[in-house]
Amino acid sequence: MIQHRKWLTRFGTALTLVASFFIFLLRIEPVSADNPRRVPAEWEPQAGVWLQWPGPWERSYERDFARIASVIVRYQPLHILYSSKSIQTNAEEAIKRAGVDPDHENIRWHEIPYDSAWMRDNGPLYIEEHGKLKIQNWGFDAWGGAFGASVPFDQDNAVPLAVAELVGLQTESIELVHERGNLEFNGVDTVLLNWSVLGDPRRNENYTKAKAEQDLKQYFGVSKVVFIEGVPIGDLTNGHIDGIARFINPTTVVVGECIGGSACGEPNHPTGQVFDAAAATITAAGFDVIREPIETSVTYRGQTYDTNYLNWLVGNGYVITTGFSNEKADTAAKDRLKGYFPGRDVHVIEMLESWANGGGVHCHTNDMPAMADIE
Repeated sequence: MIQHRKWLTRFGTALTLVASFFIFLLRIEPVSADNPRRVPAEWEPQAGVWLQWPGPWERSYERDFARIASVIVRYQPLHILYSSKSIQTNAEEAIKRAGVDPDHENIRWHEIPYDSAWMRDNGPLYIEEHGKLKIQNWGFDAWGGAFGASVPFDQDNAVPLAVAELVGLQTESIELVHERGNLEFNGVDTVLLNWSVLGDPRRNENYTKAKAEQDLKQYFGVSKVVFIEGVPIGDLTNGHIDGIARFINPTTVVVGECIGGSACGEPNHPTGQVFDAAAATITAAGFDVIREPIETSVTYRGQTYDTNYLNWLVGNGYVITTGFSNEKADTAAKDRLKGYFPGRDVHVIEMLESWANGGGVHCHTNDMPAMADIE
């Protein structure tokens, strides 16, 4: 009976995804002269993925980066930033230990200065405008200074301009502080984000939600801005959306759900309430919502972490998500992601060292939409 219920659940999920896709085909509208810009969705074709390799003070999760790299190079170009020759040497050695040749044809090395290893947040945001790709350069202040005044960010803040110069793209500077990890796009008409991040006064003082909605429509070419609110316990980013809710197609959003043996599954837990409120808000905005179970927890270096698999990266033919060294939970998550992204290979990589330091595979990577390849 339990297996029968599992089959029905998977069949129902598949039907929802297929129905959502056809609804999207019926309602999709091309980019128009009145609205000439668009942010491609993450599942669209990519030119490559970028990483800022961990430096000396982040070297403890270098192994996690090597594991990510070992998957990406099977499918598409991987651009690795290094800020010194010693960091490049460390990266090459780590990649070799992961079973990959650092001279692999899909690896491109770039010497560009940066401060830390979270390129999702300080790196470029790509805009398609009049059929051409350009880079938006948003301000970056190390997550509103959440990790302390001693954490540098000036070089991180300059990375989008350095990448633009390297690849020959035009830039547009946005006079707001924000991170790419708090932006989810459906590739058509909507941006989904957490107002608790963008509206954080440590980032943007005296910024209002009404002004933000107006600005985001202009910057991204969207007609709909969906704000959730709330900060999961222990989240020093103030609640990046890529740990709460993710688009998997233009009409469907996967939202976490704290259940079972997870710490956040306890009654009235603040983190569970953030997820539930997000699901309600997104449903009210007209999207189909699938709840992604956060059903257990693991202990690592004396700390307890709930098994949240939402921090995935979608690439050309594959998906990578953060694993928690819990075979049962990791396997179940892999099966769910296969349903979310049919036709793509799904990889679950144990990277608890990175997770303990604030994030997973999506937080570290920065995907570039398809364009002419670069060397």
